[in-house]
Amino acid sequence: MISQKITVNNPSGLHLRPAGILCNEAIKYSSAITFSFEGGTSNAKSVLSVLGACVKSGDEIELICDGTDEQAAMEALTSAISSGLGE
Repeated sequence: MISQKITVNNPSGLHLRPAGILCNEAIKYSSAITFSFEGGTSNAKSVLSVLGACVKSGDEIELICDGTDEQAAMEALTSAISSGLGE
């Protein structure tokens, strides 16, 4: 299991479109991928779970990857979040 803190920097936070992009990226990996935010844990492979976290621009989340391809998943997801998830 590996984890990394990252700041969500796209202007509108994790609303529907960026949440979908995040989920589509997470689904590519067999590892369990979650993130912690304000005491809660969300499944990064579920759009409803991501939306339910109510992450806004400037919020810091802790991304957690656990599985056989955890390193590749972490690199891809941190890159996608850093680049603004398509926004």
